[in-house]
Amino acid sequence: MTTPGERDGAEDTMSPSAAETSSAERLEPTKSKPSSFETLKARIRHHYELASEYYYSLWGEHIHHGYFLHPIDTKEVAQTQLIELLLQRSNLAKSSTVLDVGCGIGGTSRYLASKHDCRVIGITISGKQVEMGTKLTKDASGQNEVTVGEPIALANGSVRFLELDAEMMGDYFAGQSFDCVWISEAMSHLPDKVLFFRNAFKLLKQGGKLVIADWFKAEDLTEKQVEDDIKPIEDGMLLPPLCTQSQYVNFGKEAGFGIFSDPFDISQQVSKTWDISWSLVQSPSLWAFALTQGRDGIAFLQAFRAMRRGYANGTFRYAVMVFEKV
Repeated sequence: MTTPGERDGAEDTMSPSAAETSSAERLEPTKSKPSSFETLKARIRHHYELASEYYYSLWGEHIHHGYFLHPIDTKEVAQTQLIELLLQRSNLAKSSTVLDVGCGIGGTSRYLASKHDCRVIGITISGKQVEMGTKLTKDASGQNEVTVGEPIALANGSVRFLELDAEMMGDYFAGQSFDCVWISEAMSHLPDKVLFFRNAFKLLKQGGKLVIADWFKAEDLTEKQVEDDIKPIEDGMLLPPLCTQSQYVNFGKEAGFGIFSDPFDISQQVSKTWDISWSLVQSPSLWAFALTQGRDGIAFLQAFRAMRRGYANGTFRYAVMVFEKV
C-alpha cells in the first residue's frame, strides 16, 4: 500500500469526514476471541451465506478490488482491469484450464470463459455462492436449463461451480491437472497457506501458473501499527493473521515454484475501492442488518474504515504475483 506521502491528497481522501461519524461507526470493534481455524472457517461460510446478496447488490458480479488507472474509471471498469492485469502478468494462454479458488459468485470465472475461452472450475466454501454463480452464468449463457455442478458453455469457454473447502482441493481433484490455479483475494482467508501452495503445485501441469491477487500487511510493522491498523481488518474481515508479500514468495519457493512475475504492489491504484465501498455502506438498512448478525456483522462494516486507514498509513498493502511450476 502507499504511504500518505506517496499518494497526493491521501490525508484528505482517507481522513474521516463528518458523514463517517454515525453512531454505528462510533461503536468500538470487539477484539477477536481465540477460535480454532475450523471455527473461523465456519464463520466465513456463514458470512458469505448471509452477505453474498448484499455484495452483489453493492458491487455487482465481481467481488474484488478495482484497479483504477484513470480518474473516470467506474468500479466495474476497474474490476475488469484487475483481471486483465493478472492475465497480462501471467501470460495465460487462451483456452486454458483454470481452477478459480474462492470464486465468489463467479465474476472472474465467467470473464475468463467468455473473454479468454478458458474452461473454468470455480470453487467456494459457500453453497449460496454456488447457487448465485450458477444462476448468473445460466443467464449469461442464454440457456434455459442447467445443472448445478455441471459445466455451462459460455462463448468458447465453460464454467462450473462446486462447493468445496479450498484446503480439500488437493484430494478432491487428485488425478486432474490444470493450466492455472487462480486465487484472487481469497488466500488471505486460508489458515494454512503452506498447504494451499503445496496443493496448487500438485494440481498444476508442468509450466502451469499460480496467479495471485491478495491483501498483505507491510513489512517490518511495529506492534502498535499491527494493533491499530491490521488487527481491525483481520477481525472484521474474518482473517487469520495477514502475511507479507515476502512470506508468499517463500511459501511458493518452498512448495517448488519458480517466480514467473515478481510481486507487483498496486496499493495506490486499488485503494479507491474502499472510498467507494464506504460510501455504498452508509445505508441504515445495511447497518441494521449487520446489528442482527452480532459482533461479526458490525466488525465487518467497521473494517471498511480500517481498510481505508491501512491504505492511507501504508500499513495495509495489495499486490499481485505469479508463480510457475518448473
